[in-house]
Amino acid sequence: MAIATLRSNKLRSFLTIFGVIIGVITVMLISSLISGINVAVEKEVESFGTRSIFLYKMDIGIRTSAPTREERMRKNLTMEDAEAIRNLSTIELAVPFLDISNNFFGQKILVTGKNGKTSSAVQLNGTLPDIEKSTTEVLVEGRWFTQPESDNKADVCLVGSSVVENYFPYGSPVGETLEIGGREFRVIGTLQKKEQLFGGGGGNNDQSNTIYMPMGSALRLKPYANDLFILAVAREGFLNEAKDQVQDLLRIRRNVKFGEPNNFAMETAASLIEQFQSITAGVALAMVVISSIGLMIGGIGVMNIMLVSVTERTREIGIRKAIGAKQSDILLQFLIEAATLTGFGGLVGLAIGWGLTFLIALVFPSYVPLWAPLVGFFASVGIGLIFGLFPAWKAARLDPIESLRYE
Repeated sequence: MAIATLRSNKLRSFLTIFGVIIGVITVMLISSLISGINVAVEKEVESFGTRSIFLYKMDIGIRTSAPTREERMRKNLTMEDAEAIRNLSTIELAVPFLDISNNFFGQKILVTGKNGKTSSAVQLNGTLPDIEKSTTEVLVEGRWFTQPESDNKADVCLVGSSVVENYFPYGSPVGETLEIGGREFRVIGTLQKKEQLFGGGGGNNDQSNTIYMPMGSALRLKPYANDLFILAVAREGFLNEAKDQVQDLLRIRRNVKFGEPNNFAMETAASLIEQFQSITAGVALAMVVISSIGLMIGGIGVMNIMLVSVTERTREIGIRKAIGAKQSDILLQFLIEAATLTGFGGLVGLAIGWGLTFLIALVFPSYVPLWAPLVGFFASVGIGLIFGLFPAWKAARLDPIESLRYE
């Protein structure tokens, strides 16, 4: 009977649950976006290895403001720092990365291909052959550069998948050449495509739009480059000890006095993921509040329409009570109507939300966790029960004789 009543007022029922639909769609979209981004960040950070320690002169991670003056004035990390870290007993590997994307005068270094394409947005990094031992990049074709090539400052390089697509769309780039900063570099290897955290895009936002070359070759392109990042890998089971040793070593080398804060940044994969998740948790909380407003509006609409329904069906309620219906029967009937109404709205919202997440996945990382549709559906049904309780209670307490007289 409850479902038949809802079917007889289709338009009114739909308008009543519109707020519920919007609330459930919001829950689906926000949960899928946040979960998708969290998964993408975890994959990206953990690709460096769970035993990795990231070292840089300025704070690492998600920034909400520009670097402070104190950060900008810090000394850069050096190759000697990397070598000293490599010699620690708890460290398995220490790989320096030198960013030379800008030349000494602040102008971008151009990368030009045989196909005529020229770009200043490719990320250029000098590093050592030890990169082969890390999990920073995965070799797809060709080989890594050797120690003799590094020592002799050979003009060889490895390129990311986006560089391959842009400069060598019709064949293998291995053995081909690229002009970088006016010098001709021979491509000796290609790298696996990396996860695009925020939809990719071109230039510096593309994690695969990168070129690696021997450190000496990089310094030849940018002789006074000093923007050094160090990736240290702890020995198995010694991550905490390694962090302490690295911190003590750098504090001594950088003359940090006792009691003063570090003048460098040190993070691990776990700390970076935790840092990012604390930010997305705040966003999720804000979105829960927004979606709750939609659900509340839907709940108020349900209460309103159920009160109207009670008034319209006063005589029906009187007849049912006259033939033996109990208060609990009337209460249950109207609660079922309210829960069915909002539950249907929840299902519609889930269907629309799921469709939108597939569209969003074309641009941003998107992943629907199992709890999202369950929470969306049960929240919608719960809203119906909560906001339908008063109209149902009012209907159940109607006097049968007065109800039969109602016109």
